[in-house]
Amino acid sequence: MSAYSELKGQLENQGINLESVKKALKAQHIETPSWGYGPSGTRFKTFPHPGTARNIYEKLDDAAMVNKLTGVAPSVAMHIPWDKTDDYKALKKYAKDRGLSLGAINPNLFQSENYKLGSSGNPNKKIRQQATDHMLECVDIMKQTGSRDLSLWFADGTNYPGQDDIRRRKRDFYASLETVYKAMTDDMRMLIEYKFYEPAFYHTDLPDWGVAYSFAHKLGDKAYVLVDMGHHAQGVNIEHIVTFLLDEGKMGGFHFNNRKYGDDDLMVGSINPFELFCVYSEIVKCELSSERALKASAKGIAYMLDQCHNIEGKIGAIIQSVINCQIAYAKALCVNYKELAKLQAAGEVLAAHNMLLDGFHTDVRPLLAEIRKEKGLNPDPLRALKESGYEAKIAKGRGVQDGGSGFPT
Repeated sequence: MSAYSELKGQLENQGINLESVKKALKAQHIETPSWGYGPSGTRFKTFPHPGTARNIYEKLDDAAMVNKLTGVAPSVAMHIPWDKTDDYKALKKYAKDRGLSLGAINPNLFQSENYKLGSSGNPNKKIRQQATDHMLECVDIMKQTGSRDLSLWFADGTNYPGQDDIRRRKRDFYASLETVYKAMTDDMRMLIEYKFYEPAFYHTDLPDWGVAYSFAHKLGDKAYVLVDMGHHAQGVNIEHIVTFLLDEGKMGGFHFNNRKYGDDDLMVGSINPFELFCVYSEIVKCELSSERALKASAKGIAYMLDQCHNIEGKIGAIIQSVINCQIAYAKALCVNYKELAKLQAAGEVLAAHNMLLDGFHTDVRPLLAEIRKEKGLNPDPLRALKESGYEAKIAKGRGVQDGGSGFPT
């Protein structure tokens, strides 16, 4: 008996509809980040890698290869001005010709010399206006690219007590977001990201999901919270945050990555795969819920990678990250949540816990391989990348870029 047939029988015995699981997995969508294909590194050094994309067009070429091999990564998030171009309609067509769409637009609100004391929270009114104008520029770009989501992350904060007026910063921050929100069309969404520290170390203007939720709730129905998996203190229960936001209808999207110590930006699922599984488990429960609001909340989630590949090849790392998301989602789908709810209601603590663990320990790789074959793909995307010769081709054509430090410019 093949591994796939064995898994099929196992799931049927557990009362899980295999065809429903396969349908959900085939519809899975992971958005890859343009900056993940470009040169990146730590704050100390960027190590050059042969064939790294040099512009947005080469990034789209690489993203098209990832989508071709995985079948679930058809959109690319862009960062402005890193991916700025003179003709966004032409860029949109370039993406479409390669089976891609242009996804979330991410303004750069942290790299300008003027932002040393913050962007939308800066004590200087002219600099706050600069930040607002840049976000408005990105809204205009969204109109040209057809992007749905404006993804906002701010490095704003202070390093020392008394450095600035925290209440004043809060109010100016909201005023800036409100101006941008009003400029967005009804089919656009504002995703507000948070981070509890770094680069500011005394206080951060958007430090946690509660502040992001407060702003999103006050702004209106087009504003949501974005959860970056690495933007939390050690021990924070991220799946709890996700569940709360889903129930409130304010879970807008993810920036998937993983961290061991701080905001390490490692490949999602590489350090704590159980955490990723638990996050997906809470989402699946909403997808399967009889409540329309919960279903709609889960359906609206934007799944985006946000990672920094410092020492490994860019394309292979992104493929591995996509696979890790596929595995976590597949495992979450291998839990009978109706039976789990009965155990929970009866107070069967260990039985309920072990039922969830059984899902996590399920080897879903044969299932994913079968789905890829049904979609006409190689069952092993990483092996397919190696056999394609694509990396050798771009290494020869693009060469090796000089290393530097920190973020791309």
